[in-house]
Amino acid sequence: MSQTATSAPPSWQEDVFSSLKKRGIQQIAYVPDAGHSHTIREAQRDPAIHDVVLTTEEEGVAVVSGAWLGGQRAVLLMQSSGVGNCVNMFSLPQMCQFPFLTLVTMRGEYADFNPWQGPMGRTTQQALELMGITVLRADTPDEVRQTVEAALDSVFEAGERVAVLLGQKLIGRKKWERN
Repeated sequence: MSQTATSAPPSWQEDVFSSLKKRGIQQIAYVPDAGHSHTIREAQRDPAIHDVVLTTEEEGVAVVSGAWLGGQRAVLLMQSSGVGNCVNMFSLPQMCQFPFLTLVTMRGEYADFNPWQGPMGRTTQQALELMGITVLRADTPDEVRQTVEAALDSVFEAGERVAVLLGQKLIGRKKWERN
């Protein structure tokens, strides 16, 4: 499923950004990812949101934690493969009891062409749960808004640590492009 510069994003992608905006997210940290491309572009356009491009996902755990200490709400956007890079850093929000939110686009499921994505894709939820992070999941467009808003409430009203897994079917089947 490709998207041209002039085509509208899928409604679930707009639901993600509008939910973050409505709930006062002021910083978005990310490693560039096609599944999060709409949210990233909108954050870059919005002067009320500071977008932070990361070199690796674990930096994002520190950015989100630092934002909270500075009085701002932040979210970390990443692919499931990035979760493995963050396991040690997940101890920061756990031990310091910081609110923490990450939105994770899934890989390694739904006919992913890349076998290297499979192992982490199959263990993403368990890795997050082992680090004390509550996992919510949305697999259909109709589930996204409600799931993201529930996560935002849990994080910023109850002070919890939550990951929302956005199933690969939302993004569409990944295909190997050969020239």
